[in-house]
Amino acid sequence: MVLTRSFKDTVKARADRDPDFRIGLFQEAINAFMDGDVETGKIVLRDYVNATIGFERLGKELDKNPKNLMRMLSAKGNPRTDNLFAVLAHLKTRENVSLTFEAVG
Repeated sequence: MVLTRSFKDTVKARADRDPDFRIGLFQEAINAFMDGDVETGKIVLRDYVNATIGFERLGKELDKNPKNLMRMLSAKGNPRTDNLFAVLAHLKTRENVSLTFEAVG
């Protein structure tokens, strides 16, 4: 599904002004990955990157080609675990959050 420009702008504007929303996007991506829903995880993580750091800057900071990062998080992308975890670790540090797990039930 291609996102409209207004949707991308809306998400970016909200992420710029609302840290809880921004962190919530990141959290949703990680939760989707951990639940085995890789497709949703990639889509939400891509939205998060577009709304925050952008792929050009992420590529520079990770010393990776931005187009490869975009492709990795596309619907047809198949990220290697080391690349995906490098992106997640970098964004976690950049956002200054820690990840915790809790028992359910």
